Amino acid sequence: MEIVGRLQKQFVDFSTSLYREGFLDEQYLQLQKLQDESNPDFVCEVVSLFFDDSEKLLNNLATALQQQVVDFKQVDAHVHQFKGSSSSIGAQRVKNMCVEFRNFCEEKNLDVCLRCLQQLKREYFLVKNKLETLFRLERQIVEAGGTVPVVA
Repeated sequence: MEIVGRLQKQFVDFSTSLYREGFLDEQYLQLQKLQDESNPDFVCEVVSLFFDDSEKLLNNLATALQQQVVDFKQVDAHVHQFKGSSSSIGAQRVKNMCVEFRNFCEEKNLDVCLRCLQQLKREYFLVKNKLETLFRLERQIVEAGGTVPVVA
């Protein structure tokens, strides 16, 4: 049982750091509350959809910003969509980056928008990596016969 205890502590410490460092917010906790016995993979499935959407949106943004004539309304629409999906899973730093990005779309500032895209990619891949680590820890706890602690 010692392994389970260690994994649970690791899970709690890691989860807590994700909130403390602003990677996740209250919305992620709300998602977790929707997960139950009948749907044990709910959070993982929702987050996987977010990953798929995000990769598409990042590609669409890169393409839109590489056009001869950049359609900033289209860029803004992609960023707005990204903001919505990151909000819905509680990816706070991604959402905040989208808010900032949208301001520069309004100014039609291509250089800054390109920098925002790089930063957005960085924040997205950081949170993706962290969530994948979190899910891996959850799986290890369950496989070791333990229950995943609730972090509030």
